[in-house]
Amino acid sequence: MRTLYVSDLDGTLLRSDEATSAYTNAVINRLTGEGMIFSYATARSLVTAKKVTKGLDAKIPLIVYNGAFVMDNVTEQILISNYFEKDVAEVFQDLFQNQVYPIVYSYIGGVEKFSFIPQNCTKGMVDFLRMRKGDKRTRSVETTDALTEGRCFYITCIGQPEKLEPLYEKYKAQFHCVYQRDIYTNAQWLEIMPRAASKANAVVQLKELLGCDRVVAFGDGKNDLDLFEAADEGYAVANAVDELKAIATGVISSNQEDGVARWLEQHFEGAC
Repeated sequence: MRTLYVSDLDGTLLRSDEATSAYTNAVINRLTGEGMIFSYATARSLVTAKKVTKGLDAKIPLIVYNGAFVMDNVTEQILISNYFEKDVAEVFQDLFQNQVYPIVYSYIGGVEKFSFIPQNCTKGMVDFLRMRKGDKRTRSVETTDALTEGRCFYITCIGQPEKLEPLYEKYKAQFHCVYQRDIYTNAQWLEIMPRAASKANAVVQLKELLGCDRVVAFGDGKNDLDLFEAADEGYAVANAVDELKAIATGVISSNQEDGVARWLEQHFEGAC
């Protein structure tokens, strides 16, 4: 029986310094060398995910942008994609009317970019952009028309809960929305994606693509709830939110204690 092991990154596989530890890298690299089929599912882009997991020798497709894309880690080719349709125009209009000017991820002329209006950035957005200084995807624009150019697949709003929560409530049934605080900065985020873009959908597609029979997942946050629902087994790290622990198969050691790697080392038997 072939098992696909899938882990969330931030707060799960990564420690609080936003990196995989030497121990985690060594364990996963050794086990994948023995035949373990391992991937990760993250809200991060492939660019930032590869930076924080640079010690891992992952050579299979990875789930990024909360399931908007499944991408080949070696060639960086998009294998599965989910883009917004024309109905996203209503979302943008609503955001702008409420003075919310998000970071917008799109393909423009076949090139991935994230666009923002500098003069409308919140403190949380400034902090986010500072961490990505020098990123080749960066695109500073001056107008909302320019902000919405291209083929959009992901919208990130960072700001005041009193502005973002009503928008979450309005659109959560129409789109895939994640409303939570960033685990590193405590800033309030609202992420809006196409309805088909989810970790759950992506892991089912990846399972089929790799010819696996079952999925074992690991996570810590609310955006891992659907991942656990799509998995045969789901393990929450000790630092996970209560909602995830409530539906988990079990609770394992925290991300700071390399909980995922320790579980894999104890339970993987060299056959999947």
